[in-house]
Amino acid sequence: MDILSMQNVSLSFGSTRALDGLSFAVKEGEIFGFLGPSGVGKTTTIKLLTRQLRPGAGEIAVFGAPIARLDSAAYEQIGILSDNSGVYERMSVYENMKLFADLRGLPASRIGEVLEKVGLADAGKRVAKKLSKGMRQRLILAMAVLHRPRLLFLDEPTAALDPATTAAIHRLLREMNDGSTTIFLTTHNMEEADRLCARVAFLNEGRIAETGVPAQLKLKYAKDRVRVLLEDGEALECARNPEAIGALLADLSGRGIASVHSEEPDLEEIFLQVTGRNLV
Repeated sequence: MDILSMQNVSLSFGSTRALDGLSFAVKEGEIFGFLGPSGVGKTTTIKLLTRQLRPGAGEIAVFGAPIARLDSAAYEQIGILSDNSGVYERMSVYENMKLFADLRGLPASRIGEVLEKVGLADAGKRVAKKLSKGMRQRLILAMAVLHRPRLLFLDEPTAALDPATTAAIHRLLREMNDGSTTIFLTTHNMEEADRLCARVAFLNEGRIAETGVPAQLKLKYAKDRVRVLLEDGEALECARNPEAIGALLADLSGRGIASVHSEEPDLEEIFLQVTGRNLV
């Protein structure tokens, strides 16, 4: 089942076309990466999918129904971390979490569990206005996942986080996904997308430029060459077809082969090939 979809969605801000006939669908239970540099419409798309904005044209569906028909019960199944997510500055980390837990009817025990997973277990008494940017980001994420949402929107969730905390956040997201949470992830970090996402879509100039499974995209855009590394350090290449590879390996009979692999690009290189632009 498609848990959300957009069909021919367009949106303009004055004379600026933010989205131009955008179409895609996300299957229930997957982590879907919506990728591209800043300013291409990733955040705008999340705001449309969460009814913070209305499209100029096109159709949007969430949980299999037109978005205009979503009721409060449906919204209770959604979590979001976006650029306008906020916290109560004069309240502590724990008090922010407790307020949200009370609104959701959740047990207080859930608070400690989530704070531990986002690396804020020792910061419960800290006032929110004194948090660093990275700690604030983690608190907002903790609030977004506290109620174990069925659908989670994350807009650049690991921006400003150190590598160790990023790894912990990734573990939390995989755990939630294993528990059936669908995750819609926007990022310009292609390494993060490669690690987390079942499928990705490249957004460029308001349209989807390419979409697919990361491993399959790498094969699709791989160079038409195979590289053979010998144990003595010598590297050889041949065309990427069975006949050429077989002939090369036959010629190397008796020599130690360390590895054989195709020269596959990473997602950032593929984005550049598809769009002609960098991620910065």
